[in-house]
Formats: sequence, structure tokens, C-alpha cells
Amino acid sequence: MINARARIDEQSAIVSRLSRLVTLDDEAERLLGAAEAEAHALRPRQELLTDGYAVETPLILLEGWAARVRVLVDGRRQIVSLILPGDVIGVSDLPDPVSTSTIVALTHVRVCAAPPRGVSPALDLAYAVSRAHDEAYLLAQVTRLGRMNAQERIMDLLLELYERLGLAGLVSDRGFDVPLTQETMSDALGLTPVHVNRMLQAARKAEDLTWTGKRITLADPARSARDLGRVPLRVTGTPLV
Repeated sequence: MINARARIDEQSAIVSRLSRLVTLDDEAERLLGAAEAEAHALRPRQELLTDGYAVETPLILLEGWAARVRVLVDGRRQIVSLILPGDVIGVSDLPDPVSTSTIVALTHVRVCAAPPRGVSPALDLAYAVSRAHDEAYLLAQVTRLGRMNAQERIMDLLLELYERLGLAGLVSDRGFDVPLTQETMSDALGLTPVHVNRMLQAARKAEDLTWTGKRITLADPARSARDLGRVPLRVTGTPLV
């Protein structure tokens, strides 16, 4: 039988992310291990939360990618934000929270119920910091769509993914896996798939990145961030790029 401590050591994404937000004590790790033991899988396009419906169980995304989406009456879709491994979904201070958007799986995902608030001060703090990060990245998305040109939007999003996946321990040698189609990226960036393809080709030509299969490698994340005037989030006082 695998004990909770051993299980938590295997959960690199969730533990890496939350432990970089706050210091996790033994009780917090035990609670996360017990939650992960009850994880379940969802297929692509399945909904984790539905717009306008009660959030019955806050979740933690353990594996795979999901997205917070709004769909217009004519079928056009806007990806408001991407949900990545280690992200906490639906934790709220409200007694009866209601989802303000639909969250749908983009890939095969594995999720578990988040340990409830009030049972671990360390996890409560991690949830609070995680919500602050969610707000910061949402503001970044507003700025991308409102003021950046197409090339800037793509590089800014990739830098965000670099930061967030780095928190989850999923970046190595400045590279990370991105299981997104260009159509999905267009929904996140407010561009057409053809325009996304054109801008990615331009970024490759400028040697800002390489994209092989599903893996993206940024040539110089710090330089790209400076060029965009991007101020990375800080964790325990240390910039992520």
C-alpha cells in the first residue's frame, strides 16, 4: 500500500505549484495525497463546471489542460483563460458559489476534489495565493486582447504558459509541452487560425522560439519578457523568468 506521503511525492504538478506558492506542512500534504487518491478522469470536451450552475465541489486539475470559455449564440468561442496542471478550480469564500463561466477539458484530464477550506491553514493560504494569481493572469488576458498586436499576443501568452508550467515543474531547458491546436490558440487570442499560423512562423523566423510537435522552446524568455514590458509574477520574492 502506498502511503499519502509517498503518493504526494509523485504528484509533481500539484505539489510543485502549491509548494511554491506557500510552504506545505505535513497535514497539507496528507490532505492532498488523500484527495489525489480519489481522482477521476474526464475526456476532451467534457465540462468540469458549467456557467450559471452551482459549484458543488471545488477541484484541482492534476493532469491535462482545460479552459474557461464563453460561447456566443452563433457558436463563436472565447477562451477566457487556460487551466493547467496544479491549478485550483472553484474554491470560493462564498457559501453557495455559482460558476461564472464554463470550464471544459481540452485534453484528457485527471481531477480530484480540492480539500475543503478551513481544514489546513497552509492550504487555505495556497488557495488564496492561487486566486490572486488567477486574477493577475485574467488581467493579463484583458491587456492581450485589448491592446496587443497579434505577435505580442502570442509571445505574451507563451511567456505566461512558461511561468505557470514552471510553477508546476513542467518546464525543462526553456521548453514545455503545449497540447493545443492553432484553432484553440486562436480562440484564446482573438485571432483567426490562419493569423496564428502566420505569427508563429514569424516568431520562428525571428528565432524567438522553436515548435517541434507539441513542444515549444523559448529562445530567451527573459529577453522576450523585457521586449514586451512584461513583469513576471513573483513567488517568495523570486521572478519566474
